Amino acid sequence: MTAAIRVLLVDDQTLVRAGFRALLNAEPDIEVVGEAVDGAEAVRLAVETVPDVVLMDVRMPHVDGLEATGRITADARLSGVRVIVLTTFELDEYVFGALRAGAAGFLLKDVEPEALVEAVRLVHDGQALLAPRVTKRLIEAYVAAAPADVPPAPTPAAEPDDGRLAGLTPREREILALVGRGLSNHEIAEHLVLSPLTAKTHVSRLFFKLGARDRAQLVVTAYETGLVTAP
Repeated sequence: MTAAIRVLLVDDQTLVRAGFRALLNAEPDIEVVGEAVDGAEAVRLAVETVPDVVLMDVRMPHVDGLEATGRITADARLSGVRVIVLTTFELDEYVFGALRAGAAGFLLKDVEPEALVEAVRLVHDGQALLAPRVTKRLIEAYVAAAPADVPPAPTPAAEPDDGRLAGLTPREREILALVGRGLSNHEIAEHLVLSPLTAKTHVSRLFFKLGARDRAQLVVTAYETGLVTAP
């Protein structure tokens, strides 16, 4: 029998945690293994329980979800843990910081119950939580609204110049750009006239070479390095 997906809930509101716990524990393949009321407790419990997926609220007292996400994704002991950020606002600025910190994606708190359950399963399976085009729109908004201390993305005519791209082949750069534009593996295969398996293999190599945990981080890298630019 396949082991249940282990989930850690992080939210400072008791009722929110109770609702998520009841929903997830009702699924035969999902088990809630812990609950935290702030980011500091989330990090501690993540180390203790090593969940598969963390549902992380953003705005909490003491240590917020952004900092907690960064701590979890930076901990080598938790390399297999995937973080889903929960927020009230679709374009909350914290969402962009969380994606850069290593979150697998985000969900709105008013998400339909079925969508929440499916998101947990998708992230656990290593798939993209968000539809690629949704991720693209979020990152574009982040780039457009980047604070002054963040270097702007190069103009479309600029040649990308970033050390992270040095180890990529021309084909891998091309595929990273397509990922950044929101194409799925299937769409990349069609665009480049490749088999779906070949496209998937190339994307998997990008994960390895760039040290990305998931597709959302590849999209961020594509923008930060100038392979793709916001309108």
